[in-house]
Amino acid sequence: MNYMSPSPRVGATASPSLGIALGGGGARGLAHVVVLEALDELGLQPAVIAGTSIGALLGAAYASGISGRQLRQIVAAAFRTRGQVAATLMKARAGRFSHLFFGAGGNPVQLDAERCVEAFWHGDVPETFAGLRIPTLIVATDFHASREVVFDTGLLAPAIASSIAIPGLFRPVEHSGHVLIDGGAVNPLPYDLVMDRADIVLAVDVTIGGRMRNRRTPTSFDALFGAAQIMQGSITAQKLKWRPPDILVRPPVERFAILDFMMCNQILRGAEAIKDDVKRQIAKQAEALQKA
Repeated sequence: MNYMSPSPRVGATASPSLGIALGGGGARGLAHVVVLEALDELGLQPAVIAGTSIGALLGAAYASGISGRQLRQIVAAAFRTRGQVAATLMKARAGRFSHLFFGAGGNPVQLDAERCVEAFWHGDVPETFAGLRIPTLIVATDFHASREVVFDTGLLAPAIASSIAIPGLFRPVEHSGHVLIDGGAVNPLPYDLVMDRADIVLAVDVTIGGRMRNRRTPTSFDALFGAAQIMQGSITAQKLKWRPPDILVRPPVERFAILDFMMCNQILRGAEAIKDDVKRQIAKQAEALQKA
């Protein structure tokens, strides 16, 4: 895969280059917005972005030219009221409740990931990867081949839908000849994809597995998604032992559950604590490279 150098944002520096990886973690991934705001405040444009699941969704929006501050406004508006979200999700169902009785092939409990992307999509996001201002890589999992699939060309929405297709919540996505599910099953924090494409690599890890607000026995639903988060946390831990990124950011969002999107404002406020640290670490890495 070859990348063209994108046009920099106003005030951006040409060197050293920065690559960012935004991990999966459901609602906790809304904390990515705070990191993106920090980059904007520094006047930095990443040379490349890699994203998994919620990280793919927010990363692609940012790569299209939507600022961190605008993303904050967009997600806050999307999750303003329960009624609004419920209405959107009803439209995104993979099937109707009548299908349970008449075998029409749809599951009304599951969501159609592509419909969800369309419902929450911002009008300024392009249809294809070619329309993005920053080269972007999106990770999904090929269900039948049991392997990672990385998209960087073609249609954007189905690639993102594939990446967010959490088993049990979303119906698998058929795209480019593959049956695809959540990219977090194979690569929940895809910083390895940008390691050799930028001078400094920043990874935002929100794959904090299985934690609950109390010690009660989890429901079947909690156990299903908690187990997935534990698995993703284990994958990330092993990757970090092998080759860590230059900067690893872990927003303090572990008290939130994977589907706590209605707590959007609390998640964003909780993540604010890392913004200054992100700026300091980037400055430190850039200074070290300039001295080398």
